[in-house]
Amino acid sequence: MHAPYPALRLRRTRAAAWSRRLHAETVLTPADLIWPLFVAEGEGVEEPIASLPGVSRWSVDRIVDRGREARDLGIPCVALFPNTPRDLRTEDGREALNPDNLMCRAIRALKEAVPEIGVLTDVALDPYTSHGHDGLVDAAGYVVNDATAEVLVGQALNQANAGADIVAPSDMMDGRIGMIRDALEQAGHHNVQIMSYAAKYASAFYGPFRDAVGSRGLLKGDKKTYQMDYANSEEALREVGADLAEGADSVMVKPGLPYLDIVARVKAAFEVPVFAYQVSGEYAMIEAAVAAGAAERDPMVLETLMAFKRAGCSGVLTYHAPLVAKLLAR
Repeated sequence: MHAPYPALRLRRTRAAAWSRRLHAETVLTPADLIWPLFVAEGEGVEEPIASLPGVSRWSVDRIVDRGREARDLGIPCVALFPNTPRDLRTEDGREALNPDNLMCRAIRALKEAVPEIGVLTDVALDPYTSHGHDGLVDAAGYVVNDATAEVLVGQALNQANAGADIVAPSDMMDGRIGMIRDALEQAGHHNVQIMSYAAKYASAFYGPFRDAVGSRGLLKGDKKTYQMDYANSEEALREVGADLAEGADSVMVKPGLPYLDIVARVKAAFEVPVFAYQVSGEYAMIEAAVAAGAAERDPMVLETLMAFKRAGCSGVLTYHAPLVAKLLAR
């Protein structure tokens, strides 16, 4: 029950800045951020990505600099995605199992130079396959589940051996979380976390990411036989429930803002750590609006990230992470 107007004036607590801060229901801090970083071959390399203005691919030595930057800004974790050279991409994605591949070298360099920063790694075959799919394909072009999951286990172990703190399967194969968890336990990696891309949708928002990892133009067909139909939400709950039962420590919803209803439903149903990925297309749309003079970057970015937290996210993967950390420090 509430008092009637004018005894109750809801604007009273909004009248002054100090009061708005005091009554804020949701808080955003740098500790809520994960910074996705793209790794390239070479030394001293910074390659701007045209479809992601302000985002670059970095060589391993420059990735270490980004790790130090994250630490100094209070960002607790970085997420790594490799741009594997074309000549190392094969039908079976075997470079994913190479203990000296680009991803593993970046992991080791970061953990040696900035051990206090968490390193999250992508477990999927699309950066390593010549056909651009997240798994192995049969003669008909169908991504086969069980054989792919076996390779993903090897990929996750490879990354854990290199020092990854969180392995994040983004492939959407059935059963792979349980297989990876069993393999990590047997290998003694008891504290390596699994953040499952549990509700990853077949989305039109991934285009700039594919530019960043060099898979644009490679993909044959689409990913609708393994990534989720964006018409579905009940299915997302089944996916999340299955991955948690198999040993996931946290789950992710991807993309972000168009799927805040999924974030809220997952949080309410399972009461577990839920993360979202503000994906490349979302980032590019914000930057395009800013470039067109239709919006101001800083308030728009802060508002969108607060929306993630309000929906129930424990944290957000966002390319705007360093900008946001600097804004929050002011």
